[in-house]
Amino acid sequence: MQRQYRFKQGLGFMLAAALFASVAMASSHSEAPGTSKDRLADDTDLYAWVANDAPDAVTLVGNWVPLIEPNSGPNFVSFDDDVTYYMNIDNVGDARKHLRFEFTFHTTRQNPGTFLYNTGVVSSLADPDLNVRQTWTLTRVDVDAQTKTVLGSGQVAPAYVGPISMPGYAALATAAVTTLPGGYKVFAGPRDDPFYVDLAAIFDLLSIRKPPGNRGKGIDGLSGYDVMSIVLQVPKSLVTKDGQAPDAGRNNHIIGLWNTAERAQTRVINGDGTFTMTGPGVQISRLGMPLVNEVVIPVGKKDFFNSTEPATDVANFGAEVVNPELAGLLHAIYGIAVPPAPRNDIVAVFATGVAGLNQPAGVLPGEMMRLNLAIAPAPRPNRMGVLAGDIAGFPNGRRLGDDVVDISLRVVAGVLVDGFNVAPNNQLGDGVDSNDKPFLPYFPYVALPHDPRENVLHRKTEDSRLFDLEEWTSDNNPTELPAISALFGKGSRPSALTVKSQGPGSAVVLEYAVERNARVSVKVYDVAGREVRTLVDQDAAAGGFRSSWDGRDDQGTQLRGVFFARMTSDGRALETRKVVLE
Repeated sequence: MQRQYRFKQGLGFMLAAALFASVAMASSHSEAPGTSKDRLADDTDLYAWVANDAPDAVTLVGNWVPLIEPNSGPNFVSFDDDVTYYMNIDNVGDARKHLRFEFTFHTTRQNPGTFLYNTGVVSSLADPDLNVRQTWTLTRVDVDAQTKTVLGSGQVAPAYVGPISMPGYAALATAAVTTLPGGYKVFAGPRDDPFYVDLAAIFDLLSIRKPPGNRGKGIDGLSGYDVMSIVLQVPKSLVTKDGQAPDAGRNNHIIGLWNTAERAQTRVINGDGTFTMTGPGVQISRLGMPLVNEVVIPVGKKDFFNSTEPATDVANFGAEVVNPELAGLLHAIYGIAVPPAPRNDIVAVFATGVAGLNQPAGVLPGEMMRLNLAIAPAPRPNRMGVLAGDIAGFPNGRRLGDDVVDISLRVVAGVLVDGFNVAPNNQLGDGVDSNDKPFLPYFPYVALPHDPRENVLHRKTEDSRLFDLEEWTSDNNPTELPAISALFGKGSRPSALTVKSQGPGSAVVLEYAVERNARVSVKVYDVAGREVRTLVDQDAAAGGFRSSWDGRDDQGTQLRGVFFARMTSDGRALETRKVVLE
């Protein structure tokens, strides 16, 4: 089979077209014509899992507003005061919402006479120099009982204006974490976009850089971009249908989740340039499982999908699910054997949950993310989730590090069906296997937003090239100075840190593995042992991550010559790699 499946130049383009005809903005980054015009209401991703440090709660992350450029002043991106953001839960299995968490926002400006977001150095959320402030209000809506309960309110973490304006931004953002009565924990604010995908290759004639996609070489098109995150942690018993701890014997242990956003039906543009919103709220964005609106729903129905409820999915979109266009293209163009229609395996993953894993008894199909609350979190998560035997991962919920692009492509190719878990079906991917920033090992888990003054989006090396000298040792490197030997030591080289290159004129990429939750640093030193650049220095969750270096030191000077990247974990040096910038 592998011999028949050769990616020649032209075939590579066409295969990728088949794979990504509708995946291009996978996981709902501007997935429909309507939401691409209304970014502040656009759901980008939903995550739901049981965190290792909070095993008695469910953690939900809803991200909105795609592709936020960190250097976006003076009007930094925020949540929209005229949009109502929802996290919806079906705790019965009938494809209807029975519980909703409603978030509304309110923005104030302390001094409307200035264009500045902040008028001085901001040291706290109450600092008078923080000119633009936004607050949130969380309301629990119990749909069956027709009750609404205001759970509390708090302040949105401000935009990261920069290290001069906000020298202690990490502490500032942490101060925005709010614990409410009943055990609820909430964070709202800008964060790094945790989704990773090779967008550039997809849009460049829909290609894969290193086919079939399981050998790296992809470039994360969302690296360096932020999103607006709502992170909600809720005790499990507060989301089950009977208010009890999840228990398979009670059939209360599986929940379905999806996010929506609503905007008032009528907008009037006033003569003074302001807007007036009137009328009932209308749902304009919807997101449960990644990939469905992109791959399964045809372009003519995408806005319609965003306006509908899961309970109507069979009538509205059932034909597209059981006989997906993408699988047919894989077979028709390239002869890849895929399961015949009806594709009940895809229905299980995206509409009903998988039997014996996250499918509730008596389930009615509807597109949503389903999570078995009774499954304990994995001590060492695998990015391939259930496909790799890690049943605490996607498609049983979704953790921040789960590689939903690779998983979903392989599912569409039929790897869950007997006889189809073979190459190349089980090798498909986009070549991007990790996020560009470490996730936090504690709430709110999503990585901090990018520093707008240091973001790799704004720098380009001047024809710098990196040579990954895997074979290099101190014995055959006569230029190594004693200072380096003393700083790093000698010996074997584990695989905690790997040096990659994206080619001349682009950032150097360092891939590193965090074996356990730890304080992690990745720093660059010159041959004299002097620290020239700090790339990472933070608490990090276990997992694989990437960091980009633009070849400059901490002062912004372009460097040339021999340098050494070192990774430490809780103060212990794990790995040293030599790099050469020409």
